[in-house]
Amino acid sequence: MGPMSNERRHRATVKDVATEAGVSRGTVSRVLNGQPYVSSEARAAIEAAIAKVGFVPNRAARSLVMQRTQAIGLIVHEPHSLFIEDPNIGAILLGANAALSEADYQLSFLIADSARDIERLARYLTGGLIDGVIVVSAREGDPITKAIAQLDLPATFVGHPHDIGDAAYVAIDNRGAAREITRRLAATGRQRIGMIAAALDRDSGADRLAGFVDARGNDFDPRLVQRVPLYSYADGQAGMRALLETCPDIDGVFAASDAVAAGAMDVLQAAGKSIPQDVGVVGFDDSSWALRCDPPLSTMRQSANELGRAAAESVLAQLRGEKPSTESRILECTVVWRESA
Repeated sequence: MGPMSNERRHRATVKDVATEAGVSRGTVSRVLNGQPYVSSEARAAIEAAIAKVGFVPNRAARSLVMQRTQAIGLIVHEPHSLFIEDPNIGAILLGANAALSEADYQLSFLIADSARDIERLARYLTGGLIDGVIVVSAREGDPITKAIAQLDLPATFVGHPHDIGDAAYVAIDNRGAAREITRRLAATGRQRIGMIAAALDRDSGADRLAGFVDARGNDFDPRLVQRVPLYSYADGQAGMRALLETCPDIDGVFAASDAVAAGAMDVLQAAGKSIPQDVGVVGFDDSSWALRCDPPLSTMRQSANELGRAAAESVLAQLRGEKPSTESRILECTVVWRESA
């Protein structure tokens, strides 16, 4: 047996750290658990001792003592097909993971596609395996929302479904942003402006349609709104085909997401329409889809990464016993104008 096996047999303990630092084990425990009332000198000595003896905290034991799992669930209520296509979901996930990692929490990614998934997740949430949740794409009347409320789990929603009561949320002003970019499109001289309105069963989609209606005012024509289920490329194609059938001389399109806009642009170009000369097109998100389009897509930029980070920080604040701040709930959007309109 060489020295490596001896090291494996002897795992450094709190007692080893205390002996090396010249402090009590209680003082070491307070530092490990993030508790106050430890002098800066003692804290520095303990940190140096941890590095020297190679101490690794037993997080499982610590979780039992603190009654915490150090894990936060991120629940996304979207079809599996959208995960590959929607860059916003990945950006929200990465933003949340970065904030949780800094706080020494683990992210648990939970997908709710079918009714069976929702039942399974509701059971999972009752098992005490996570300390709190971030919920993306919740619909009004969502069973996941009801399960979270019943369990009184610390939770923050990305978006603002109208039935979450006073639960914490982070969001963008979808209505105001949609109104702004529709007006910008109209300012280019377009007269027959339509919308491919997606995901109307959640607040983001419904609010973007409301913003479009606001912007069109007396020029609003309900026949120029085509409703589609998802923020997807395929739905953009389907919506654009329907709009062309209804209004062959359409000269402007607001698509509810960049992926929807990309599908719409392909259908327009296949129909012999030049963009932006014949039809101006704008999207929403400023995701990677926007730069894949030819010409590049004019769109409304939202920071999905910052939404994820803000949601994670909100859950962590709740776990610390803090009431989430209402001041940082709404994040800003900005117009990014390119050659498609």
